[in-house]
Amino acid sequence: MTARSGTVEALRRHRLVRLTRESWATVLARPWDAPARDCLAHWAAHALPLVVTRQSPGAGDLIALGLPAPTRWERRRIAVHVPRCSLLGFAEFPGLGEVLPLLPEPARAAACELQAGLAACGASARVYGSYGWQVLSGLDHVRPGSDLDVWVQVEDAAHADEVAHRLRGHAVEQPRLDGELMFPDGSAVAWREWSGWRAARTRAVMVKRLTGAMLWHDVAALAA
Repeated sequence: MTARSGTVEALRRHRLVRLTRESWATVLARPWDAPARDCLAHWAAHALPLVVTRQSPGAGDLIALGLPAPTRWERRRIAVHVPRCSLLGFAEFPGLGEVLPLLPEPARAAACELQAGLAACGASARVYGSYGWQVLSGLDHVRPGSDLDVWVQVEDAAHADEVAHRLRGHAVEQPRLDGELMFPDGSAVAWREWSGWRAARTRAVMVKRLTGAMLWHDVAALAA
C-alpha cells in the first residue's frame, strides 16, 4: 500500500483505496438500506479496500469510490463518496499469479503462459473484476460465466501492440479474457478494441479516463 493519500496524482482507474477508521464510521452513519449497510460493515470490519471510480470534475474535495458486492449482498454496486483526508492509502488489484487457484484447471497453464509472455515484453497483468475481488475479500464474487478481467500498463502504442498480441494468444475460452491497456497518463483502452482499431477494423477507439470517456482517432495523440 502506498501512503499517498490526498493527492490528485494518485487517483486513477482500477486503483484501490483504504479508508481510515474514522472515515468508515462516517460512511456507516449514512442512511443505507439493510443489505448495503451490512456489506459496508463487513468491509469496514475487515479493512477491505474500495476502488476509485469515475470522478466528477465539480466534486471538489470528494472522492468517488465503489464496491461491487459479492453474491451474499445481491451483487449490488455500492457508491461511496468521501473527502480526500479520509484516504489512508492506496493499493493495487492482485497480480495474475495470485488468482491461479481460482481458475478452472484447464485455464491455469494458459494463464501461466500468458504471465510469462507478458513478462517477456516488460509487462504484467493486474486482475480486477470478480476474480480480483474474490482474492481481496475471500467472498463469493466469481460465478459461472465471470470474465477474467485484467489491466496491463503499457508505455506507448508499440508496447500496447505487443501486449495486445500476447493477450490475443490466450486461447482459453472459459473464463473469457477481457480487460484494458493502461497508458502512462491513466488513459485506458479495452485491449480487444485496441486490436481491432490497429487492424483498421474500426475508425476510432473508446478511451476511458478518470473523469469520463471519449472517442479517439489518432494513435499519436493518444500515445502522447
